[in-house]
Amino acid sequence: MDDAQIVTRSRTSRFATTLMDMLERVEYRRVRLDEQFDPVYRLRYEAYRREDGIGVNAQKIARDHLDFTANAMCHGVYIDGVLVSSIRLHFATARHRESPCMRMYPELLNTMLDAGKTYIDPSRFAADREATLAIPALPFLTLRIAAMACEYYDADYCLSGVRDEHAGFYKRVFGSREIAGYSQYPGMTFPVRLYAAEVSDIRNRVADRFPFFMSTPEEREKMFGPDSDANYLGLIQPTARRAALAEERFVPAE
Repeated sequence: MDDAQIVTRSRTSRFATTLMDMLERVEYRRVRLDEQFDPVYRLRYEAYRREDGIGVNAQKIARDHLDFTANAMCHGVYIDGVLVSSIRLHFATARHRESPCMRMYPELLNTMLDAGKTYIDPSRFAADREATLAIPALPFLTLRIAAMACEYYDADYCLSGVRDEHAGFYKRVFGSREIAGYSQYPGMTFPVRLYAAEVSDIRNRVADRFPFFMSTPEEREKMFGPDSDANYLGLIQPTARRAALAEERFVPAE
């Protein structure tokens, strides 16, 4: 065994191995943003209502105008064929500036975009209640989509409006740091603070520690590629194991 393999083995935890194995049961699905009653919108509504995060509506769906912007995308996460979570993403550039964080921190983020920087803004994370209790690692499996988007779009930052009780997760996993204080998204009932992670750090340090965040170019193209008519068909299989093995970042824990 050479030195590179020894280093890789020392970095692969039992937790990372377990998540890599769990990905064998996971599939992702691109959501058609114009499909009003997609199951993802109902899941989102139920998740936010459990915490009184949004008001009641007769349709029992949760959508807003940011679901329809040109830079928006949304994905569902399935385990054993059952929808368990979802997340919405925006890729913000000088041309397409819309995103949830922009609504809350326009001065700071417009300055960033004016300087030529770009960012991925994950939002509307929602999870099935039973799945949340049964699978504590569900946020990792869901936020893997954000990590893939950061790499696909070659963004500079991954931004998140984070509630205080979740800040530790973002700092520990992604190395996120707070860059702005409290704000509140219109229509939501809880305040957040703005955290940022550098994408280069996500791709390298985070991939070493959590190789299940890795992916192949083929998977990323299916997740985010422009040929939506082709890519909305069916479920997408994760490729983390193949990508991590190819770079010798993953050796299963013994």
